[in-house]
Amino acid sequence: MASYLIEKHNVADSRACRLMRLSRSVFAYKARLNDDNSIANRLKELAEKHKRYGFRKIFHKLKAAGFTWNHKRVYRIYCVLQLNLKRKPKKRLSKREKIPLEVPKMMNQSWSLDYMSDALMNGKKFRTVNVIDDCNREVLGIKASRSIPSQHVIQFLDDIASQRGYPQQIRVDNGPENRSKVIKKWAKTHNLQLQYIQPGKPAQNAYIERFNRTYREEILDMNLFKLPENPMAF
Repeated sequence: MASYLIEKHNVADSRACRLMRLSRSVFAYKARLNDDNSIANRLKELAEKHKRYGFRKIFHKLKAAGFTWNHKRVYRIYCVLQLNLKRKPKKRLSKREKIPLEVPKMMNQSWSLDYMSDALMNGKKFRTVNVIDDCNREVLGIKASRSIPSQHVIQFLDDIASQRGYPQQIRVDNGPENRSKVIKKWAKTHNLQLQYIQPGKPAQNAYIERFNRTYREEILDMNLFKLPENPMAF
């Protein structure tokens, strides 16, 4: 309104402010747009250099470098740049070759291995590792435990092989258990191949997946499980 009086009625600034009961300093104030580009560029540089740093450490770096920017302003720009969002790195899996699923001509040529999980009556989780023969879909063994590290899997496979001999290959998915150095070393020692399916393609391990469905519907889903008398053995 003060500007209107000045422009339309040629009223002096002081009188216009007095009529509008407005301070002359407030009327004369010109808002200054802060340039956030320098802060944004500096934040990007620090975030790229220190990928694991959060806002506090980055802000301390700015203070140590002599910048006097207000922390609220810096944090606002930090959020606009979405530097506050944790970036989870993607796990890079080796490209797997698509190998047709064929029925072996003889038993003990190819096994399939996979893991499943369920819960006890007390709510605690347990896992099973299942192994079948691809030739006739015979179940070679099922091991259940609350934890199945690679060493236990190797011992389980050695127990099966002690009665049947070692196969030429074992078909597995790309889970961390199957990609461990321990498993790979064991396979090399016994001159057998770990046949990895392509990531995200469970149909390439269809034999054991079909068994898992039956095992889930007829065993796991139809029964309640509790800890054995000797919990240390489970």
